[in-house]
Amino acid sequence: MTMKIAIVGGGIGGLGLALALHERGLPCDVYESVPEVREIGVGITLLPHAMRELAALGLQPALEAAGIENLESVFFNRWGQFIYREPRGRHAGYALPEVGIHRGKLHRVMYDAVLARLGPQHVHTDHRCLRVEQGEAGATVHFARQSDASPLPPVQADVVVACDGVNSAVRRQFYPHEQVAFAGINTWRGVTRHRPILSGKSYLRVGSIDTGKMVIYPIVDNLDGSGLQLVNWVAEIQRPDASMNDWNQGGRVDDFIDIFASWRFDWLDVPALIRGADQILEYPMVDRDPVAQWTFGRVTLLGDAAHPMYPRGSNGSAQALIDGRTLADELARVSHGADARAALQAYEAQRLPVTARIVQTNRSVPPDFINIKVDELSGGKPFRHIDDLISQEELRKISDNYKQIAGFSLDAVRQA
Repeated sequence: MTMKIAIVGGGIGGLGLALALHERGLPCDVYESVPEVREIGVGITLLPHAMRELAALGLQPALEAAGIENLESVFFNRWGQFIYREPRGRHAGYALPEVGIHRGKLHRVMYDAVLARLGPQHVHTDHRCLRVEQGEAGATVHFARQSDASPLPPVQADVVVACDGVNSAVRRQFYPHEQVAFAGINTWRGVTRHRPILSGKSYLRVGSIDTGKMVIYPIVDNLDGSGLQLVNWVAEIQRPDASMNDWNQGGRVDDFIDIFASWRFDWLDVPALIRGADQILEYPMVDRDPVAQWTFGRVTLLGDAAHPMYPRGSNGSAQALIDGRTLADELARVSHGADARAALQAYEAQRLPVTARIVQTNRSVPPDFINIKVDELSGGKPFRHIDDLISQEELRKISDNYKQIAGFSLDAVRQA
């Protein structure tokens, strides 16, 4: 009898798992809550270890065509003074590029690939998961329509993989009293039509979290043949008395523009970039504390349902894709007709400790720790020259340490 695998959630993690299972000859069905898949959201960076997974699924050409390959990552303080620069992706010696892309474009490429390879009959939209029940004979997933809350027929499966995000309904069954962890950091995200900044392929981190930080990078080149790019930006600030931003409402410029009002540099007018956005979304910066267990019998967690982490360095999507490949490998080793529960345990044993460490690192020593360190050394004031505070070699070590922990150092990607 063929193993029945139900994937709850059709985001990056769920679609990556579906494609990985298909590559290994394992059928599955994807159940997504939204009634219609549309290209929504803002930007995302596909780091080399994310591109490694996507390239293995045959998606690299389509993703490179839809995004912009990063040349460099550049750090500045809030006065616009240069701190550190390093090459990225192929320009840093990787075999694979680092690509900035609209999240909706990434999702569309993956979704279309799942439809084409698995067949549309294996993709079920408007399916909101209510709960999962299980026993020795299998698991039952209960759904309702997202559009009108009407009940849907239950689904029988041998394995259920929860890929339903940071607010996972499946995870809530096993951790009913758990809360998201909010440390007073709120974010606003937008995309703006803008002339190329610096190289036009630069990933910028400006400022630090205590006094205001911007992450800025292009995601679409030469819009309408005009030479303008679609530039993604994220504004962040940490305040001890802050209440959480609301995921469900649009952001307002007046709620945060005062933080960046003076950020007018000879290479970028930050207030103009913000005010020029077509749309602004607001989010709280949240994660969840690492847990000791993802797998419960025939049910396991994946991606943000397993290890929601701060969206710093775009590492969450990469880790979800690695989860999917690892789980697919373990399920492919299950003998025909055998119990798959041991495969879920083997997947958890490989991935849980690694991702728990990344969750903690993203809190304490994130990719922008370079900016935080320089602010500490300068007292948050302008400096004469960065070398008066810290050497480029010391800054490079900070950057390399994060890459090592997150799994995308040059050696780690080469070895994989």
